[in-house]
Amino acid sequence: MRRKVHRRFTNIGQGFDLNPYCNQDPRRRDAVLTRALVGVSALAISLIVAPAYGFAQGADIGKQEYMDSCASCHGEDGKGYGPVAGFLKQKVADLTVLAKNSGGVFPFARAYDVIDGRQSIAAHGPRDMPIWGKEYSGQGEKHSGGYATAEEVNSFARGRIIALIGYVYSLQTK
Repeated sequence: MRRKVHRRFTNIGQGFDLNPYCNQDPRRRDAVLTRALVGVSALAISLIVAPAYGFAQGADIGKQEYMDSCASCHGEDGKGYGPVAGFLKQKVADLTVLAKNSGGVFPFARAYDVIDGRQSIAAHGPRDMPIWGKEYSGQGEKHSGGYATAEEVNSFARGRIIALIGYVYSLQTK
């Protein structure tokens, strides 16, 4: 029995256009190819870096970030009694009652701003907590080998912060 070949696969090996406009301007073609190379490089880096961080398939990245970055002050349970908490000037926040203290609604935007820390919140006084937005952006730059754009580095930082907030949300008392 002979298998039917689909028409869309008949031109395999005959070349293809990345973008029909690229053929008109070699600089544009180079720009498209460079962006494609950066994208493939970012994917390759993530596939290499993820196992180095111990992120197995199905692992909770937010929990891993929390344990690596937050548990020393906030404690593994999020109640604010980590091993470093006693050495700080201000009392460490109990992360398990954020929603309860906000009328039953988890304050996502506020949590994001506090974790990111790149915008100062003058009304909150001095800041003992590290500025994780800068830390995560630095990690993004380091892991990309300098090939990522500023937007891609910020996306990396946002992804880490959002994963972390997702884990903090899971700690909320009912």
